[in-house]
Amino acid sequence: MSFARVRALAVVGVLIVAAAVFVIVAVVKDRQGGPAGDAKKCAEGSVMANAKLPTQEEVKVTVYNATNRSGAASDVASDFLSRRFKEAKVVTAAPNPPVNKPGNVVAVIRFGPQTVGAAWLVRAYFLNEAENEFDKARQDDKVEIILGGRFRQLPTTTEVNQAIAALGNPVLPEGTCARDDT
Repeated sequence: MSFARVRALAVVGVLIVAAAVFVIVAVVKDRQGGPAGDAKKCAEGSVMANAKLPTQEEVKVTVYNATNRSGAASDVASDFLSRRFKEAKVVTAAPNPPVNKPGNVVAVIRFGPQTVGAAWLVRAYFLNEAENEFDKARQDDKVEIILGGRFRQLPTTTEVNQAIAALGNPVLPEGTCARDDT
């Protein structure tokens, strides 16, 4: 064996030993907490929330019309149903509590702890231009949509998919923590 070959084998051997030492030190010194560790740390007074992003087939919405166009809520509800939402009801009564300035918004999305992920999905259907109103005392499994004066129409499926990608994973509202199954 030539001197060059011995030298090459020695360099490769030193590199392998250095890499092994580096990996062992990195694994031993790792102090990173995973998502499961963070989910179990729920501050006192916080409400457990479902931040899992559902499919359309799992989402129930209630649509209110606060626009000056009659039938806008019915059109939106039928559009949600055609996009395979589980349920889309139209309510003709005024939303309770009322929206302060419905003419200045595209929509207002109201939701509770059970529907944080569902509200995040619905938000994409308004291209992230809707205002969110979270009520931690709310116990139902529906997302309320109040159409505002700036609402024109729901976007195409491609635009919704792009909005979902841009929004990323649901963010928990203040005063909540993730349930263990999310």
